[in-house]
Amino acid sequence: MHSTPEEDPRPKLWPRFLGSIAIFGVMVGLMIGRVTTPDPIALQQIEPLPNGVAVWFNREPQLHGEIVDGAVALLFNAKGEAQRGELKLNGRDVRWRVQKSDKGLLLNLLAARPLRGEWHGAALDGRWRLEVSLREE
Repeated sequence: MHSTPEEDPRPKLWPRFLGSIAIFGVMVGLMIGRVTTPDPIALQQIEPLPNGVAVWFNREPQLHGEIVDGAVALLFNAKGEAQRGELKLNGRDVRWRVQKSDKGLLLNLLAARPLRGEWHGAALDGRWRLEVSLREE
């Protein structure tokens, strides 16, 4: 009966201290992660060229391109607005359209005659420029 110590009436501060340190560490980690995360890849502009188009991004996107039934289709892992336009290739109209998809942006280039396309990109003036060169089959 005399060997059992009385219960301590003071609050237990050690679990509170450890909990507050853990919350503080998580908050600092989230702030550092937010600051070091790069800006999302964004489509900035599309400009027609004499034999294709130039597509400008703020940095290099992932790209998947195919030629499907005479149309050139490029899928970019980027964000941007839906757009459309037209250009001339050997005096004939070529229409292009950018549309949003679940995997990013899809650029379609379509003409009355089947098209072949080649594309290559390079960093220029702190941005990424993808040049799509077209030719008729």
